[in-house]
Amino acid sequence: MKLLVSGIAVMDYVHRMDALPVGGAKHRSHAFERLGGGLAGNAAVGAARLGAAVTLMTRLGTDAAGDELAAMFEAQGLRLAAARGGRTPISSVMVDAAGERMIVNYPGADLPDSPPPLPDFDAALTDCRWPEAAEATLRAAQACGAPCVIDGDRFTPEPLAALASHVVFSVDGLRDFTGMDDLVRALDDAAKRLPGCIGYTAGADGVHWAGGRHVPAPRVEPVDTLGAGDLWHGAFALALGLGETLEEASRFANRAAALKCGRAGGWDVYPTAAEMTAGTP
Repeated sequence: MKLLVSGIAVMDYVHRMDALPVGGAKHRSHAFERLGGGLAGNAAVGAARLGAAVTLMTRLGTDAAGDELAAMFEAQGLRLAAARGGRTPISSVMVDAAGERMIVNYPGADLPDSPPPLPDFDAALTDCRWPEAAEATLRAAQACGAPCVIDGDRFTPEPLAALASHVVFSVDGLRDFTGMDDLVRALDDAAKRLPGCIGYTAGADGVHWAGGRHVPAPRVEPVDTLGAGDLWHGAFALALGLGETLEEASRFANRAAALKCGRAGGWDVYPTAAEMTAGTP
Protein backbone atom coordinates (compact mmCIF):
# COMPACT_ATOMS: atom_id res chain seq x y z
CA MET A 1 0.00 0.00 0.00
CA LYS A 2 1.42 3.37 -1.07
CA LEU A 3 1.01 6.14 1.51
CA LEU A 4 1.86 9.81 1.00
CA VAL A 5 2.62 11.78 4.17
CA SER A 6 3.14 15.54 3.89
CA GLY A 7 4.04 18.09 6.53
CA ILE A 8 6.63 18.94 9.13
CA ALA A 9 9.80 17.07 10.03
CA VAL A 10 11.84 18.13 13.04
CA MET A 11 15.14 17.29 14.69
CA ASP A 12 14.32 16.53 18.32
CA TYR A 13 16.79 17.04 21.16
CA VAL A 14 15.30 14.84 23.88
CA HIS A 15 16.17 15.10 27.58
CA ARG A 16 14.87 12.41 29.95
CA MET A 17 14.22 13.71 33.46
CA ASP A 18 12.63 12.64 36.73
CA ALA A 19 10.20 15.58 36.58
CA LEU A 20 9.39 18.25 34.02
CA PRO A 21 11.06 21.65 34.63
CA VAL A 22 9.24 24.34 36.61
CA GLY A 23 10.49 27.92 36.84
CA GLY A 24 13.71 29.51 35.69
CA ALA A 25 16.27 27.46 37.63
CA LYS A 26 18.82 25.08 36.11
CA HIS A 27 17.61 21.53 35.57
CA ARG A 28 19.44 18.25 34.90
CA SER A 29 18.56 15.37 32.62
CA HIS A 30 19.76 11.81 33.21
CA ALA A 31 19.73 10.82 29.50
CA PHE A 32 19.89 12.61 26.16
CA GLU A 33 19.08 11.58 22.56
CA ARG A 34 19.01 13.33 19.19
CA LEU A 35 16.02 11.91 17.30
CA GLY A 36 14.06 12.57 14.13
CA GLY A 37 10.54 13.83 14.79
CA GLY A 38 7.70 16.10 13.75
CA LEU A 39 4.06 15.25 13.12
CA ALA A 40 4.55 14.11 9.53
CA GLY A 41 8.02 12.69 10.10
CA ASN A 42 6.94 10.45 12.97
CA ALA A 43 3.77 9.35 11.19
CA ALA A 44 5.70 8.46 8.04
CA VAL A 45 8.25 6.34 9.88
CA GLY A 46 5.52 4.69 11.94
CA ALA A 47 3.53 3.73 8.85
CA ALA A 48 6.66 2.43 7.11
CA ARG A 49 7.49 0.18 10.07
CA LEU A 50 3.91 -1.11 9.89
CA GLY A 51 4.35 -2.15 6.27
CA ALA A 52 3.40 0.82 4.07
CA ALA A 53 5.48 2.05 1.15
CA VAL A 54 5.78 5.66 2.33
CA THR A 55 6.73 8.86 0.55
CA LEU A 56 7.42 11.72 2.98
CA MET A 57 6.97 15.18 1.47
CA THR A 58 8.57 17.68 3.82
CA ARG A 59 10.77 20.77 4.08
CA LEU A 60 14.35 20.56 5.30
CA GLY A 61 16.88 23.33 5.71
CA THR A 62 20.16 23.51 3.86
CA ASP A 63 22.00 22.92 7.10
CA ALA A 64 23.57 20.06 9.06
CA ALA A 65 20.28 19.22 10.79
CA GLY A 66 18.54 18.93 7.41
CA ASP A 67 21.24 16.64 6.04
CA GLU A 68 21.11 14.46 9.13
CA LEU A 69 17.30 14.23 9.08
CA ALA A 70 17.29 13.29 5.39
CA ALA A 71 19.74 10.45 6.11
CA MET A 72 17.62 9.30 9.07
CA PHE A 73 14.46 9.09 6.96
CA GLU A 74 16.19 7.23 4.16
CA ALA A 75 17.66 4.77 6.69
CA GLN A 76 14.08 4.00 7.76
CA GLY A 77 13.17 3.01 4.21
CA LEU A 78 11.18 6.12 3.28
CA ARG A 79 11.14 7.74 -0.13
CA LEU A 80 11.92 11.38 0.62
CA ALA A 81 10.41 14.18 -1.47
CA ALA A 82 12.08 17.12 0.25
CA ALA A 83 12.02 20.83 -0.55
CA ARG A 84 15.36 22.18 0.70
CA GLY A 85 16.13 25.72 1.80
CA GLY A 86 16.48 27.85 4.91
CA ARG A 87 16.85 26.37 8.40
CA THR A 88 15.48 23.04 9.63
CA PRO A 89 12.83 22.95 12.42
CA ILE A 90 14.25 21.87 15.79
CA SER A 91 12.56 20.94 19.07
CA SER A 92 13.83 20.64 22.64
CA VAL A 93 11.87 17.89 24.37
CA MET A 94 11.76 17.00 28.05
CA VAL A 95 10.26 13.61 29.04
CA ASP A 96 9.51 12.81 32.70
CA ALA A 97 9.46 9.50 34.58
CA ALA A 98 5.74 9.03 33.82
CA GLY A 99 6.31 9.42 30.07
CA GLU A 100 4.75 12.89 29.78
CA ARG A 101 6.62 15.47 27.77
CA MET A 102 7.22 19.20 27.39
CA ILE A 103 8.19 20.51 23.94
CA VAL A 104 9.71 23.82 22.83
CA ASN A 105 9.70 24.03 19.02
CA TYR A 106 11.66 26.26 16.67
CA PRO A 107 9.65 26.03 13.41
CA GLY A 108 12.58 26.74 11.13
CA ALA A 109 13.13 29.79 8.93
CA ASP A 110 13.08 30.66 5.23
CA LEU A 111 11.75 27.22 4.28
CA PRO A 112 10.41 26.77 0.71
CA ASP A 113 6.69 27.28 0.05
CA SER A 114 6.21 25.25 -3.15
CA PRO A 115 5.94 21.46 -2.79
CA PRO A 116 7.66 19.05 -5.18
CA PRO A 117 5.62 16.91 -7.63
CA LEU A 118 3.34 14.45 -5.87
CA PRO A 119 3.77 10.68 -6.36
CA ASP A 120 0.97 8.18 -6.92
CA PHE A 121 -0.61 7.00 -3.68
CA ASP A 122 -3.43 4.87 -2.25
CA ALA A 123 -4.00 7.01 0.84
CA ALA A 124 -2.58 10.22 2.26
CA LEU A 125 -1.97 11.96 5.56
CA THR A 126 -1.06 15.58 6.10
CA ASP A 127 -0.60 18.07 8.88
CA CYS A 128 -1.16 21.77 8.20
CA ARG A 129 2.31 23.09 9.07
CA TRP A 130 3.12 23.39 5.36
CA PRO A 131 -0.16 24.72 3.97
CA GLU A 132 0.82 24.63 0.29
CA ALA A 133 1.80 20.96 0.51
CA ALA A 134 -1.29 20.15 2.57
CA GLU A 135 -3.60 21.66 -0.03
CA ALA A 136 -1.80 19.91 -2.89
CA THR A 137 -2.07 16.58 -1.07
CA LEU A 138 -5.74 17.04 -0.20
CA ARG A 139 -6.75 18.06 -3.71
CA ALA A 140 -4.80 15.19 -5.27
CA ALA A 141 -6.55 12.74 -2.93
CA GLN A 142 -9.94 14.16 -3.89
CA ALA A 143 -9.07 13.86 -7.57
CA CYS A 144 -8.15 10.17 -7.32
CA GLY A 145 -10.77 9.22 -4.72
CA ALA A 146 -8.23 8.21 -2.08
CA PRO A 147 -8.75 8.72 1.67
CA CYS A 148 -6.83 11.70 3.02
CA VAL A 149 -6.46 12.29 6.76
CA ILE A 150 -5.59 15.58 8.42
CA ASP A 151 -3.70 15.47 11.71
CA GLY A 152 -5.69 18.19 13.47
CA ASP A 153 -3.00 19.78 15.57
CA ARG A 154 -3.23 23.32 16.95
CA PHE A 155 -2.94 24.93 13.52
CA THR A 156 -5.80 23.54 11.37
CA PRO A 157 -7.31 26.09 8.96
CA GLU A 158 -10.94 25.37 8.16
CA PRO A 159 -10.51 25.65 4.35
CA LEU A 160 -7.94 22.82 4.47
CA ALA A 161 -9.96 20.74 6.94
CA ALA A 162 -12.95 20.95 4.61
CA LEU A 163 -10.98 19.11 1.90
CA ALA A 164 -10.17 16.04 4.01
CA SER A 165 -12.01 12.73 4.11
CA HIS A 166 -11.06 12.42 7.80
CA VAL A 167 -9.95 15.06 10.31
CA VAL A 168 -8.63 13.64 13.56
CA PHE A 169 -7.91 16.38 16.08
CA SER A 170 -5.89 16.31 19.26
CA VAL A 171 -7.81 17.54 22.30
CA ASP A 172 -6.03 20.90 22.13
CA GLY A 173 -6.44 21.04 18.36
CA LEU A 174 -10.19 20.51 18.61
CA ARG A 175 -10.55 23.20 21.26
CA ASP A 176 -8.50 25.63 19.19
CA PHE A 177 -10.49 24.87 16.04
CA THR A 178 -13.88 25.42 17.68
CA GLY A 179 -13.09 27.84 20.53
CA MET A 180 -14.98 25.50 22.88
CA ASP A 181 -13.65 23.78 26.01
CA ASP A 182 -16.41 21.16 26.25
CA LEU A 183 -15.22 18.34 24.00
CA VAL A 184 -18.69 16.92 23.28
CA ARG A 185 -19.95 20.29 22.06
CA ALA A 186 -16.69 21.00 20.24
CA LEU A 187 -16.81 17.70 18.34
CA ASP A 188 -20.42 18.30 17.37
CA ASP A 189 -19.56 21.83 16.19
CA ALA A 190 -16.60 20.64 14.10
CA ALA A 191 -18.71 17.88 12.53
CA LYS A 192 -21.38 20.40 11.51
CA ARG A 193 -18.81 22.65 9.88
CA LEU A 194 -16.79 19.98 8.04
CA PRO A 195 -17.99 17.44 5.48
CA GLY A 196 -15.58 14.62 6.36
CA CYS A 197 -15.45 12.11 9.19
CA ILE A 198 -14.45 14.05 12.34
CA GLY A 199 -12.92 12.77 15.56
CA TYR A 200 -10.34 13.45 18.24
CA THR A 201 -7.74 11.34 19.99
CA ALA A 202 -7.58 11.39 23.77
CA GLY A 203 -4.49 9.42 24.71
CA ALA A 204 -5.29 6.51 26.98
CA ASP A 205 -9.01 7.07 26.35
CA GLY A 206 -8.67 6.17 22.67
CA VAL A 207 -10.52 8.04 19.93
CA HIS A 208 -13.96 9.70 19.88
CA TRP A 209 -15.87 10.17 16.61
CA ALA A 210 -18.74 12.50 15.85
CA GLY A 211 -22.07 10.78 16.32
CA GLY A 212 -21.11 9.27 19.68
CA ARG A 213 -18.76 6.51 18.54
CA HIS A 214 -15.93 5.80 20.98
CA VAL A 215 -13.12 3.33 20.27
CA PRO A 216 -11.17 2.74 23.51
CA ALA A 217 -7.42 2.19 23.60
CA PRO A 218 -5.67 -0.87 25.05
CA ARG A 219 -4.48 -0.46 28.62
CA VAL A 220 -0.74 0.04 28.93
CA GLU A 221 1.63 1.34 31.58
CA PRO A 222 3.00 4.51 29.92
CA VAL A 223 6.75 4.87 29.71
CA ASP A 224 7.15 7.43 26.91
CA THR A 225 4.33 9.15 25.01
CA LEU A 226 6.62 11.10 22.66
CA GLY A 227 5.47 10.59 19.07
CA ALA A 228 2.56 8.31 19.97
CA GLY A 229 -0.10 10.64 18.59
CA ASP A 230 1.80 11.09 15.33
CA LEU A 231 2.21 7.32 15.04
CA TRP A 232 -1.55 6.95 15.63
CA HIS A 233 -2.30 9.08 12.57
CA GLY A 234 0.17 7.17 10.39
CA ALA A 235 -1.28 3.83 11.43
CA PHE A 236 -4.84 5.08 10.93
CA ALA A 237 -4.14 6.37 7.40
CA LEU A 238 -2.42 3.10 6.53
CA ALA A 239 -5.41 1.08 7.72
CA LEU A 240 -7.84 3.24 5.73
CA GLY A 241 -5.69 2.74 2.64
CA LEU A 242 -5.98 -1.01 3.13
CA GLY A 243 -9.78 -0.72 3.11
CA GLU A 244 -10.41 -1.09 6.85
CA THR A 245 -13.59 0.34 8.35
CA LEU A 246 -13.48 3.38 10.61
CA GLU A 247 -13.66 1.24 13.76
CA GLU A 248 -11.10 -1.28 12.49
CA ALA A 249 -8.69 1.50 11.50
CA SER A 250 -9.21 3.16 14.90
CA ARG A 251 -8.45 -0.05 16.78
CA PHE A 252 -5.34 -0.64 14.69
CA ALA A 253 -4.08 2.88 15.36
CA ASN A 254 -4.93 2.65 19.07
CA ARG A 255 -2.93 -0.55 19.37
CA ALA A 256 0.09 0.88 17.55
CA ALA A 257 0.13 3.98 19.78
CA ALA A 258 -0.29 1.89 22.93
CA LEU A 259 2.68 -0.27 22.00
CA LYS A 260 4.80 2.86 21.54
CA CYS A 261 3.71 4.34 24.88
CA GLY A 262 4.99 1.24 26.65
CA ARG A 263 8.51 1.78 25.32
CA ALA A 264 11.07 4.54 25.82
CA GLY A 265 12.76 5.86 22.72
CA GLY A 266 12.21 7.11 19.21
CA TRP A 267 11.57 5.49 15.82
CA ASP A 268 13.48 2.30 16.58
CA VAL A 269 10.90 1.30 19.21
CA TYR A 270 7.86 1.98 17.01
CA PRO A 271 5.94 -1.26 16.51
CA THR A 272 6.46 -3.37 13.40
CA ALA A 273 3.82 -5.18 11.37
CA ALA A 274 4.88 -8.47 12.99
CA GLU A 275 4.47 -7.05 16.49
CA MET A 276 0.99 -5.80 15.66
CA THR A 277 -0.14 -9.38 15.04
CA ALA A 278 1.49 -10.70 18.22
CA GLY A 279 -0.28 -10.94 21.54
CA THR A 280 0.95 -7.76 23.29
CA PRO A 281 -0.46 -5.63 24.72
